[in-house]
Amino acid sequence: MRAFFLFILPFLILNNAGIRAQWTVRPPHVKGKVIGIVDGDTYDILLEGNIKERIRMEGIDAPERGMPFYQKAKKYLSSLCFRKIISLEVHSTDKDGRKIAFSYLDDGRELSHEMIKAGYAWHFKKYNQDADLARLESEARAQRVGLWVDKNPMPPWVNRSLHRKGISTKGMFDMRKERQ
Repeated sequence: MRAFFLFILPFLILNNAGIRAQWTVRPPHVKGKVIGIVDGDTYDILLEGNIKERIRMEGIDAPERGMPFYQKAKKYLSSLCFRKIISLEVHSTDKDGRKIAFSYLDDGRELSHEMIKAGYAWHFKKYNQDADLARLESEARAQRVGLWVDKNPMPPWVNRSLHRKGISTKGMFDMRKERQ
């Protein structure tokens, strides 16, 4: 029986793997071309075989639409990766079906780290304990770069929580700081 199981196991794995297998294999990383920027922490990628996936960047949370620095964060992410081939290290899938991944440029830079370093995202400590991301956020805060020109900017998770409770945040932000 054991010999039969060992013989049949590779066939079962290959038969059930299909396209999903590429997300569980690390390394090597999955590669694709960034074809759209949704916001400062989410983008669309075209994988081999014309498979489009939405990627949520691991470890960060960027400003939501209507918040200060939303446009700048989106534009900065676009400048880093739009129309470029990147490598993904996928960690999981969120409730919306987006792959959660670290995303690497050809030069080795990782996009989540770059967004925090530039001051366009928070380290999402609730879901990620990466010490480098925490350090980069502290440095960006100390240097007052990006959204950290405000001493206490509202994190996106607070903004979303207020919206879920039916509370509008429309008048809560000073959008002038973004233009400086």
